[in-house]
Amino acid sequence: MARFEDEDLTDAEFRECDLTRARLIGVVMQDALIDGLVSNLTVNGVEVMAYVEAELDRRHPVRLLLRSSDAGDLQEAHRQLRAGWLATVARLDGLPPGSEHQRVGGEWSAVETLRHLVFVHDSWFRRCCLGSPQPFTPLGLASDFVPDQEEQGLDPSAAPGLDQVLAVRDEQAAELERWLASVTADELSAVAPVPAGPGWPPYAAGKTVLECLHVVLNEEWEHHGFCVRDLDLLEG
Repeated sequence: MARFEDEDLTDAEFRECDLTRARLIGVVMQDALIDGLVSNLTVNGVEVMAYVEAELDRRHPVRLLLRSSDAGDLQEAHRQLRAGWLATVARLDGLPPGSEHQRVGGEWSAVETLRHLVFVHDSWFRRCCLGSPQPFTPLGLASDFVPDQEEQGLDPSAAPGLDQVLAVRDEQAAELERWLASVTADELSAVAPVPAGPGWPPYAAGKTVLECLHVVLNEEWEHHGFCVRDLDLLEG
């Protein structure tokens, strides 16, 4: 167990860290930012995540649709997410050339974010919801911790332009929209038809189709928020 005592962690950055059951006692924390999968967070004796989640739902009503098990709600959620991305891509057109490839604070650029969502679609929707054994789209971008990326079809040397990535995204969006228009409640509640053998994600076996679909839609929402945040900084 790591222990920090009387340490000055001003401006420290913890990235991809597991802070489960971390205890911060007698600390000074001002102007701090926490962004991640947070649950059961207690601040000065108050569990605050219920307040945070309620506020996020108030600001972003689409989150209620994202958690639904109703196919109509999920279809509407996808439409709203798609509309949000289309507006953000249009916003990119108004920025200086090359902004779509610019990173902010070490985060993925807009193009890299969109490439990651191509990978999410291939892995969590095509592989898990549809049971497709086909290789992933080469220009997709996985996180560094995903193993055997080339074996799964990804091209680590890919450097596509925005238009290339958007063309793939349009095809994937249309595919998901068609599927959502006809999927039944029984199909959503069924165990995901994940192909046997290695491949990402390795922990999808036993999940339902709905659980895998929720991952796809949540990734779309979360990463759109990250992209908008960084565009705000670029414009500023």
